[in-house]
Amino acid sequence: MAEYRSGFVAVLGRPNVGKSTLINALLGQKIAPVSPRPQTTRRRQLGILTLPQAQIVFVDTPGIHLPRHKLGEFLNQEATEILGEVDVLLFLVDLSLPPGEEERLIVQRIREDAPTTGVILGLNKCDLLPQGEWESQAAPYRALIPHQKAIFLSATRGDGREELIQTLIQALPIQEALYPEDQVTDLYEREIAAELIREAALLHLRDEVPHALAVRIDEYIERNEHGAYIRATLFVERESQKGIVIGQGGSMLKRIGSDARREIEAMSGRKVFLELRVKTLPNWRNRIDVLHRLGYRIQSKKERS
Repeated sequence: MAEYRSGFVAVLGRPNVGKSTLINALLGQKIAPVSPRPQTTRRRQLGILTLPQAQIVFVDTPGIHLPRHKLGEFLNQEATEILGEVDVLLFLVDLSLPPGEEERLIVQRIREDAPTTGVILGLNKCDLLPQGEWESQAAPYRALIPHQKAIFLSATRGDGREELIQTLIQALPIQEALYPEDQVTDLYEREIAAELIREAALLHLRDEVPHALAVRIDEYIERNEHGAYIRATLFVERESQKGIVIGQGGSMLKRIGSDARREIEAMSGRKVFLELRVKTLPNWRNRIDVLHRLGYRIQSKKERS
C-alpha cells in the first residue's frame, strides 16, 4: 500500500487567471469568491482536499500585480510571503494570453524566495483555444520557468484536473493528514460570508466601483432553527459610488443582497436573513489605519524580518 502524503500547495498567478475557480472545482464545492473581475481574492485561504491516499492543502492567494495603492501592496504581500513555507508552488497562467510583466514578477519572486521549492506550471483556460494552438501558446511560459512540469488545464471544463491532482500528490512529503478529513477551509463562516457579499457586488457593479468596495460583517447571529441573521456594511470611497451601489430605490443593493444570501445559504446549509447598508470611507485603500480595521494587515520590512 502506498504511503500517505500531505502538504501545502500555494496557488500563484496574476489576477483573474482562475485560481479560486480551480480550487473550488477541485474541492467540488465553493469556498472562495469568483468573478470575471481581477483581484476578486483579497486574502489567503486554505482549500483542503482530503483523499484516501493524500491530503492536498491548497493556499489560494491574491493575484500578484503592479500595485497602485496600499491595498495592492497588501495583496502582493499576502500572495508572496508564504512562498518559502509551502511544499509545492502551482504557478497558474492564462494560456489564451501571452505572458506579461506580472508573470515575470512572479518568476522573479519564486527565484528569490523559494529557489528550492518544486514548481508546477498550470496552463489554465486551454478551453478558450483550439487544441492545435496549445503548445505554441505554452512555449513562452515554458521559457519563463524551464525544466518544470507543465499541465494543460481548464478549471471550468475539467481538462487536466486528474493529472494535476496526481502530480501534486507525488510532489508532497510522506506524512499524516494535517487537518481533519471533514474540514475544507480555514476561514470561519462570517469571513466567507463577507467574501460572498463582495463577490455578488463584483458581479453586478461596473467601472471602478468594484475595486473601491470593502465588506465588513457587523453582526452574525445564530437563530437556531430560524437560521442566521447577518448585518454587513459595504464601504466605498466616494458618494457617487455609494449611489451606484444602492441603485434607484435601493434596487442594486437588493440584487446584491439577494445573490449574496443565496450563496451564503448554499455555503452554510441553512436559511439566512441578510441586511446590507452602504457607507462612504474616503480613500480607504490608501489609509493604513482603515486597512487594519478592515482586516488588511500590511507589515513593514522590519516586521517581516
